[in-house]
Amino acid sequence: MMKGSPRAKATAPLTPTEAGRAFHTEWIDFDRGIRVGNLEPEERITQILKSYLQARHAQPFICDRWGRGAFWQWICWVPRRNREAKPVSSNVNWSSAKFYISIDKDDREFTVGMMVERGPAIGPERFKGCLLQPDWDWHRLWAQLRKGSALDAEMKRLLHDDGFRAWIGGSNAAKTLDAHTYKSAGQLKRALASAADRDWAGFQLYYPMPQAEVQACAGRNSSRPPARSSTNSRPRSTR
Repeated sequence: MMKGSPRAKATAPLTPTEAGRAFHTEWIDFDRGIRVGNLEPEERITQILKSYLQARHAQPFICDRWGRGAFWQWICWVPRRNREAKPVSSNVNWSSAKFYISIDKDDREFTVGMMVERGPAIGPERFKGCLLQPDWDWHRLWAQLRKGSALDAEMKRLLHDDGFRAWIGGSNAAKTLDAHTYKSAGQLKRALASAADRDWAGFQLYYPMPQAEVQACAGRNSSRPPARSSTNSRPRSTR
């Protein structure tokens, strides 16, 4: 699970010219993870995506990660203003919705999406600040888990038109939906019935990129066209 990190030191965002100009696809390594160490700022995917998000949404983001050394398995970006506005949980990242990328070594997939976490509602507290509080974004998500909601409409578009998938569940059971199995956001609420109050649960809306598709992607300095694949994935865990 992702542990809330101290506030990162503010750094100047990369310019559009700097962002990604030297990124190499092979730094998404399906055996070791996503390389972030021993690289220049304009080469790090952490800085590239943070710069893009800050420019697109006109607000600062906090970067967090799960992993160690030069290769990480899971990286997220949390809107700083959203987190700081929380009266109880402004010191932990898992209280906020977040963008993320991850490596699934078993399925050989690189996933890109958004995530909302639900910490245990009942202690003991395994990590500082991990217990679900009234100001967590999870409660906003819960209100949208119904047929006909704004979230329902957006999920239908992303799953049916763009190949996204949705994952929801707890420690003991989870459900993954795609264009063939998604009916409405009400399915997600029903899937959470098995998540006990002491469990960690979560929701992920993500785009899966199989290893072959990632390795065939063209970077800024490459003329290779991207390849498509229909490889399926298994449910993934919240971290």
